[in-house]
Amino acid sequence: MANPLAAATYKLAAHLPRQLPPDTAREVAFAGRSNAGKSTALNALCHQNRLAKTSKTPGRTQQLVYFEVQPERYLVDLPGYGYAQVPEDLRAHWQQFINRYFETRQSLAGLIVVMDVRHPLRDYDRQMLAFAISRNLPAHCLLTKSDKLGRGEQSKTLAAVRKQLLADFGDSVGVQLFSGDSKIGVDEARGVIAGWLQL
Repeated sequence: MANPLAAATYKLAAHLPRQLPPDTAREVAFAGRSNAGKSTALNALCHQNRLAKTSKTPGRTQQLVYFEVQPERYLVDLPGYGYAQVPEDLRAHWQQFINRYFETRQSLAGLIVVMDVRHPLRDYDRQMLAFAISRNLPAHCLLTKSDKLGRGEQSKTLAAVRKQLLADFGDSVGVQLFSGDSKIGVDEARGVIAGWLQL
């Protein structure tokens, strides 16, 4: 089956709301802590090695980075959160920018939250999911680095996270195992995103 995300190319990086593309498209945002494997996930989904820059220094994404899949169809890489060594005023700027983005962006069609399978549902992950729920947007969690766990542990973690999501957010948030390295769950996640983007 052809990969609907394979043609993704870098479009722009926005540090201010006025730098965003016109709000008339469809876009899926990717959020995650700085070391959760967000860039690796984006690269695996688009079947490209260097689309999103992976780094040994977590927190390198310091803007909203847009990748165009087709005309007016975007993947949006949000700034990683948690480990980035950034000044307080810049952190405050991101927070304000992202809050506004979630509150007002009409093009936003869904949210992917990337979480390390060994450290799921941290405060920030919950905050991002709450943003999506408040806007009635679909959200889907990728439990990345799943290849680091054995089969039994994978199943146990997935069941526990699914149960917690159901308790906190009802049935509006999906969750799956994922590994950009061993390609666990890549097709499943790709299908979710392609559906949201109406590809």
